[in-house]
Amino acid sequence: MFWMGEAVRLAFLLKMSLPACIEIVPLTSPVKAEITVPGSKSITNRVLVLAALADGESVISGALWSEDTQVMVDCLQDLGFMVNVAPDPSEPCNRAVTVYGRGGTVPPGGTEAQPLELFVGNAGTAARFLAALVCLGSGCYRLHGVPRMHERPQLALFNALRELGYRIESPNNRLPALIFGAGPRPGHCTVSINESSQFASALLLCAERGKWDVVVTGENREESPYVALTQQLCAQFRKSAQRFQVAPDASSASYFWAAGWLTGGDISIAHWQSAAASAQVDARFPRFWPLPPAISRTNDLGDSIMTAIVLAPFAKNPTRFTDLGRLRLQECERVLALRTELVKCGARISETGDTLEVSPGPVHGATIETYDDHRMAMCFSILGLKVPGIKIKNPACVKKTFPNFYQKLAGNPPHTLGATIRDVANDELLRDDRLFAD
Repeated sequence: MFWMGEAVRLAFLLKMSLPACIEIVPLTSPVKAEITVPGSKSITNRVLVLAALADGESVISGALWSEDTQVMVDCLQDLGFMVNVAPDPSEPCNRAVTVYGRGGTVPPGGTEAQPLELFVGNAGTAARFLAALVCLGSGCYRLHGVPRMHERPQLALFNALRELGYRIESPNNRLPALIFGAGPRPGHCTVSINESSQFASALLLCAERGKWDVVVTGENREESPYVALTQQLCAQFRKSAQRFQVAPDASSASYFWAAGWLTGGDISIAHWQSAAASAQVDARFPRFWPLPPAISRTNDLGDSIMTAIVLAPFAKNPTRFTDLGRLRLQECERVLALRTELVKCGARISETGDTLEVSPGPVHGATIETYDDHRMAMCFSILGLKVPGIKIKNPACVKKTFPNFYQKLAGNPPHTLGATIRDVANDELLRDDRLFAD
């Protein structure tokens, strides 16, 4: 009966999806709220791989259930792993996921003429982690995704796997690619994380089962926070099946911390660990308000640096955001997108190399292009809680990591922010059932 109710609820939400363009109406008074955010995408997709490689049954609680993590679960099931998914009563966009590990064995793929197809969407973690995982299988696997995923880099990972003796066929060293499994192959490889730390994480997740010695080079070396997160999870999970609780997502939490600062509210995150206890780089976000003179994407923040950039017109002094090169290679060209949309709002912003400098000053409403990028939509929606006239195109792109984001903005405090959201096409006030991104 519970599953039937869940199916009915999801079917209803599919009929009542977010409109093409919405307007965020500014809050009129400070809000006191405690927000539950979904689980960490970074942790969820790493632990799914570790559980698949473990011995026996692992139960992952608080796992994020969004486009990126559904892609990973679908691919594991397509590979032949048994993965069961059940609702999480504490958060609609989390799930309890049970993975039946096969002790390091990956089910076989197809032939070169008829490979086993794995569709990864625009999920960078799935694309990179699965590329390493299927090398431990046998036969041929074809990884492919949406057009933007086919533009994103893979060369450093593919070369590291080739160094280990695996055959990777790709005409441009991007997806789509044919990957030929050969099982565990003891060996040594070097991987650069200049373009993405996910290359190193993919190899490290599979290294123990593959008998690989992985040396990480490039920007940040072993100190890269995302590589450190992977190493911590590998040490914690080991080979044995277990019960694992996924922490709330720090990047998602950053939007609500930012909302509190912008509006003068008292907004906290439920079930939150201290920044010192959390391995997520964006757990550091609360340290960066008031904004300092400079913030580095390399040394200070991860994806939440985008949230800080959108906040910067409200700082007391100019802020330089440095080392932004990786943002150009993600869901969209994020440096260009941020500059373009902030300028639309009247912000004073300059771009030099991989640095953006934002000066304090007034901003106004504008219609924001999101470039099918969930973080662009969420960052500028938070701006709309302060600035009148912010309209967000394609808001449903938040489904990638936070499908009920707009439900958290609207509704009645103390567990939502109480904002008003309108359909731009007809000026209709959107109810909760129209605010889920499917």
